[in-house]
Amino acid sequence: MNKIVFVEDDRDVGELIAAYLKRHDIEVIVESRGDRAEATIVAAMPDLVMLDIMLPGKDGMTLCRDLRASQTWSGPIVLLTSLDSDMNHILSLEMGANDYILKTTPPAVLLARLRLHLRQAATHSGDEAVIAPAMSAQKTLRFGTLTVDAVNRQVTLGGEIIALSTADFDLLWELATHAGSILNRDALLKTLRGVSYDGMDRSIDVAISRLRKKLLDSATEPYRIKTIRNKGYLFAPHAWDTQ
Repeated sequence: MNKIVFVEDDRDVGELIAAYLKRHDIEVIVESRGDRAEATIVAAMPDLVMLDIMLPGKDGMTLCRDLRASQTWSGPIVLLTSLDSDMNHILSLEMGANDYILKTTPPAVLLARLRLHLRQAATHSGDEAVIAPAMSAQKTLRFGTLTVDAVNRQVTLGGEIIALSTADFDLLWELATHAGSILNRDALLKTLRGVSYDGMDRSIDVAISRLRKKLLDSATEPYRIKTIRNKGYLFAPHAWDTQ
């Protein structure tokens, strides 16, 4: 049985969704406060975290950002909210959320989307045993001031440690091990998440944008992780000589 931590301050909503998901073999632990959620997640070690946005103590967007920044939680995060806003949707993805679902979504559709993220997380977890030996074969990659250490899963730029989530590190490693080659969205999604590109998924674009920001690349004219129009992304091996 899968386990979810659902951070929701409306008791009726929390109990209703928990009861529905339990009938479909998903255990739900409901936490009512955003400022207590991180401790609940660490204690429960769930398979997925689902967050409301409007929460007492700490809102869901901030909580999502903090979980990713601190690397407390590398599993799937889903925002479940009544706020139908394109801007909030975009911001949630930029902060590390895997999905943004409205509370008006039919329960069966919600269940299907949660199961999708649970399957993808399980596939990714299962692949780690295969990916890890490949990483250890080439233990450290160095490009000028950038060092990517696969054994300790640590990245330094100009001698400073760069905090990356598990997903961010995996993406960087995939790009860096193919330095000078173009990787398209489909290749990246298949390697990192085990799914094919459907023509609509923008999660790789958001992840690339987030990685560029952390690695001090230009947002308007990126030169370290380049966008190759209509083809994909290219990690430039000689663009790291200076910060």
